[in-house]
Amino acid sequence: MSLLNTNFMALCGCALLTSVATLSTLLPAVAQSKRSGKLFVYVGGYTTGKTKGIFIYSMNRSTGQLTPEGVGPDVESPSFLALHPNHQYLYAVNETDTFNGKPGGGVSSYKIDPETGALTLINEQTSGGTGPCHIVVDAAGKNVLVANYGGGSVEVLPIHPDGSLGEPTCFVQHTGKGVDPARQEGPHAHSTTVDPTGKFALVCDLGTDKIVVYKYDSAAGTIDATGVEPGVVAPGSGPRHFVFTQDNKHAFVINEMKSTITGFNYDGSNGSLKEFQTISTLPADYTGSTTCAEIAISSDGKFLYGSNRGHDSIAIYSIAKGDYKLTLIGIQPTGGKTPRNFAMDPSGKFLVAANQNSNNLVVFKRDKGSGKLTQTGQPLEAPAPVTIVFLPQDTK
Repeated sequence: MSLLNTNFMALCGCALLTSVATLSTLLPAVAQSKRSGKLFVYVGGYTTGKTKGIFIYSMNRSTGQLTPEGVGPDVESPSFLALHPNHQYLYAVNETDTFNGKPGGGVSSYKIDPETGALTLINEQTSGGTGPCHIVVDAAGKNVLVANYGGGSVEVLPIHPDGSLGEPTCFVQHTGKGVDPARQEGPHAHSTTVDPTGKFALVCDLGTDKIVVYKYDSAAGTIDATGVEPGVVAPGSGPRHFVFTQDNKHAFVINEMKSTITGFNYDGSNGSLKEFQTISTLPADYTGSTTCAEIAISSDGKFLYGSNRGHDSIAIYSIAKGDYKLTLIGIQPTGGKTPRNFAMDPSGKFLVAANQNSNNLVVFKRDKGSGKLTQTGQPLEAPAPVTIVFLPQDTK
């Protein structure tokens, strides 16, 4: 996992506090901004004490330019975000080690104003473990699944009809460790991905070098790994985030510690994963310190992207028809430090990189034919950005 809140503050210190204060004075009241066809962008991140909440931007659909629109309600470190499939609710983990005075992090739910993009806090629940770093909503919109990095655990929380979160329906504690005593002294659940069939939930555990495959019952809000073999990566790889191809027959995981991407053949009938390729995210001559973070596939299924923190870049691959093997076609600098996350807009025309340690967002135009990226405009100030979520215009 990348820097937790305390480590991040030690690195950035007063510079970040100044950045937050400056940005806050520039943000207009979100209630005064009518949507008028705007494409809203939500940015989660770490908080520092002066400003708390999810930052809201709008994107110009023609140029990709981002404009600050406001800030959501004060909550602590809403680092990773997930949108409900009906586009009416947004969910965030609160990446902390205590919640309501007890060990563990939190999970927050928000109502989205479709006209202004403004967020109203609905309620909060415990994540069940320390340092929650990832959240996903299942396709049915019935549950959120939370991965606790510090606690090495996974929790399922039901979503009520009003978008609020109920008490946990399932909690699973991972066990084991990996070969790296500094990073893999115990389990570190880093992300959860529900497969396209909705039958399995796959959890990347950086601490054990496994993709734990759970049978998933959306109606009951439970996960169960009984009788399902986990996917494995090379020792010391540290699997972080996971993505499926459109055909649900292949998948890729980005490995944080070894800066690689591993491709798997996936059997949706039993949840099995079989490796077919592992490829580096870095130039062959690079020897510096770096770790991977985000992974995504373009909506046309032709290209895959993965971010490098340290090398501060996004690796771009073509995906071969037939065997789905990756070929590196370019490595694009992100225009900042520590690209924790990136996301493509709904049209696939633009990609926005969140550079956590340089406190900025950088917009790239994406060539749909070649998959390559070109920076557009200047970086936009954003305090400690961790994750980016687009709100499609077709809210239901």
